[in-house]
Amino acid sequence: MKLGLSIGYSGREIGMDMTRIKEAENLGFDSVWTAEAYGSDAVSPAAWILAQTTKIKVGTSIMQIPARTPANAAMTAMTLDALSGGRFIMGLGASGPQVVEGWHGVGYKRPVTRTKEYIAIIRKILEREGPVTFDGYHYQLPNRGEKSVGLGKPLKSILHGNPNIKIYTASITNAGIEASAEVANGVFPLWMNPERYDIFAPNIQKGFDKTTDKTLQNYDIIPSVTVIEGDDLEACREPIKQHMALYIGGMGAREKNFYNDYAKRLGYEDAAVKIQDLYLDGKKEEAAAAVPNQLVDDIALIGPRERIREQLQPWKEAGKKRHVDTMMIGTQSIETMRFLAEEML
Repeated sequence: MKLGLSIGYSGREIGMDMTRIKEAENLGFDSVWTAEAYGSDAVSPAAWILAQTTKIKVGTSIMQIPARTPANAAMTAMTLDALSGGRFIMGLGASGPQVVEGWHGVGYKRPVTRTKEYIAIIRKILEREGPVTFDGYHYQLPNRGEKSVGLGKPLKSILHGNPNIKIYTASITNAGIEASAEVANGVFPLWMNPERYDIFAPNIQKGFDKTTDKTLQNYDIIPSVTVIEGDDLEACREPIKQHMALYIGGMGAREKNFYNDYAKRLGYEDAAVKIQDLYLDGKKEEAAAAVPNQLVDDIALIGPRERIREQLQPWKEAGKKRHVDTMMIGTQSIETMRFLAEEML
């Protein structure tokens, strides 16, 4: 089992706690992860961190697929990987229709198809076996659309990139998980109960079955795990409940919220409906209060250290089974990072 550190995306201002990141590197954390929504991007912080570290891997969790062409994403990955001595990990995600269509101005239809096409093009660019051509639903290289002037030429990357750069996807839908298992090197399932690999297993196996060499031994599962130490359990749960209420209740329309659907698959169908109803009615505090304590305890590590030690046992078992490769830890505390390193590394 490896440990990663999640630093997320910025609020209204951006800063970078390099002291915490360098301590993660010193403690033996395997990776640190940046993110983006519709403010700060994921790539610039990744470059900043890579320039100031020497050993720790840096990944994006995630780069939004509709925000960049596949070629641009490949160029970015090749550049950061080369400049860092092979420490960059490309994490991609389809995002959701509100952000994709409202912020990026790109149509959201067939996101799984877009993901598979995107990765296929990136692989071709990285492998450099010839000038890149592609004829898909979302992407055509060269472009031949109605706005094309017809002068596109198949090209091969000038830079000889690393064809083995790992590509992960953020996926929680059944179709997204299956596609990830088929075409990617790993998946970010956001929240995860370490004892409920069965939620993912059928779709991961369907993806594996479409390949010739994919197993859990070479496919990485990397869930986000918030860790908050303290004696007051309800106080520890509160920020996690606020976060989960935002995603389950408000990160998408009523009829299309992937996180709400996922909470139902985790076994909390009634709570998911109630949280969404409250959140979309503007009752955000009531929505957070409706997040079950057990759901928080399923996916996070909270409380005094002795309690967290007990909570870590299912994660350790999941690691032995390769149901989890890396715990992507969310914490602001260096002391908590040190404690987890002692327990896990």
